[in-house]
Amino acid sequence: MFRLWGKIWKDNRMLRDVVICDDSEDTRTHKVLRALEQVCLKFDLSQPIWLDSCIREFKRSSKTRFRQDSFIEEIGFDFLEIQVVEED
Repeated sequence: MFRLWGKIWKDNRMLRDVVICDDSEDTRTHKVLRALEQVCLKFDLSQPIWLDSCIREFKRSSKTRFRQDSFIEEIGFDFLEIQVVEED
């Protein structure tokens, strides 16, 4: 089971969160990208851009934050954080 936790933060408070589960036999990268897409659908957000800093942070700790510079449109929160909480 693969699970990814998506959280929206503003002023050091978590406003919303969702956990996306994936039982497919796909690669980890595909699972992460598909889960991020589902998180964005749940929160009614556009897909963030994976900046180099986000990629480095995610590779290091299986967690990253997408701030305003990762989004094309204006966001009403400080950042979207994703974190892998379970991998098979």
